[in-house]
Amino acid sequence: MNESVRREAYKIITKVLKKKLYSDKLLHQSAKKMQQNPDDYALLNHLVKGIIKYKKNLDYIISQFTNDQKYKNTNLKIKVILYLAIYQLRYMNSGTPHSVVDATVEFAKKNMDQRIANFVNAVLRSYLRNPEITYPDNEIECLAAQYSFPEFLIKQWLQLWGKQNTEQLCKFFNKVPKLYLRVNKMATEPEKVLKYFQRRQVQLEEVELVPNFLAAKTGRDIIYDVALSEGYISIQDPAAGLVVDLIDPAKDNSVLDLFAAPGGKATYISEKMRNSGEVIAVDKYPQKTKKLKKAVERLQISNMKIITEDAFKYKPVAPAYDRVLLDVPCSGWGVFQKKAELRWQKHQNMHQLIKMQKQALILGAKFVKPNGCLIYSTCTLNEEENERQIEYFLQHNKDFKLVDAGNFVAKDFTEKKYLKILPFKHGFDGAFAAKMMKI
Repeated sequence: MNESVRREAYKIITKVLKKKLYSDKLLHQSAKKMQQNPDDYALLNHLVKGIIKYKKNLDYIISQFTNDQKYKNTNLKIKVILYLAIYQLRYMNSGTPHSVVDATVEFAKKNMDQRIANFVNAVLRSYLRNPEITYPDNEIECLAAQYSFPEFLIKQWLQLWGKQNTEQLCKFFNKVPKLYLRVNKMATEPEKVLKYFQRRQVQLEEVELVPNFLAAKTGRDIIYDVALSEGYISIQDPAAGLVVDLIDPAKDNSVLDLFAAPGGKATYISEKMRNSGEVIAVDKYPQKTKKLKKAVERLQISNMKIITEDAFKYKPVAPAYDRVLLDVPCSGWGVFQKKAELRWQKHQNMHQLIKMQKQALILGAKFVKPNGCLIYSTCTLNEEENERQIEYFLQHNKDFKLVDAGNFVAKDFTEKKYLKILPFKHGFDGAFAAKMMKI
């Protein structure tokens, strides 16, 4: 690992953990600086995402080789220097162990002082002498430390799915994400995209049971390809595509997406409608609607109106739409693989989140035409935000009935009439969706 990659990783990880920032934004800024060195950027991305994911695991390992209580109070910058080394030694095949230690000690000396460099050296040499780690006997503590998740999450997952599935879920979230592509059928066909990339020695394969989606073995060759910049393909997880399959927008429909940005689902809806009818995409964050506008231009979408406004203030409230999508803010349990820092961010007030989701359902219902449909979706696996929300809504809104998701997507992706994607079962992001028709 060269010095510039180590320094950039050190800066990004420190900012993410100290200021609760999102790594994607910081990595995107680094990508611009490192355009000439795609291998360095790939390594930087791997280091940043991996270390943020494995933070609890790395803390546990390091604390075995120093005073546990003192380590808890150690400056974050020193911890990040140690994270970089232990992660490289334990989870990457790059450099000999002694060269990794030497480079890390030198980095600590340059960026901190000799005293810190001596401490880093002592911890890393101790680790090299005894790299076998024993995890706690307690099941929750063991899984939390080994796979690097907060204990409260492990506890809930064990109750929901048992040890084997929880372990599979943790392993899935800690893997490097696959790159999935959605084909823009207004511009081309999946077979043509497969052949196009085959000629460029890029291997793609069709995603089983999810039409129109392709999986890439490596992403670097695709994200810089003209097929993406010219709108023939988009990057999207099949779980999000299945939500749009459930929506099942028809030609000339009117569709309202109330929490639309960054717009993956909204643009797919437009593609499925072949630019007919209208899609109203509402989101309150200007920086996100700006991204949506760029996607609309790239995909040559002409039937979408983008409104930068808080969904709860959007008017007129009238039953005017064939489909209303509520892709609501949620706890994000399903996307821990791609959004590494979400597992550590405790800024979410679950009570407030659930209250807001309830309000969103009440709001969205007002816009649905008779015989139209309300679709509620999340990227979480938490039943309080999913099944319980729909049960409560249907109890209090007798003019809506649940529609069987199995009529629109493969039965393998459904449970009790809901669309339900479980990463340990399906290998995609976790997702939930319910479709309700207004009687």
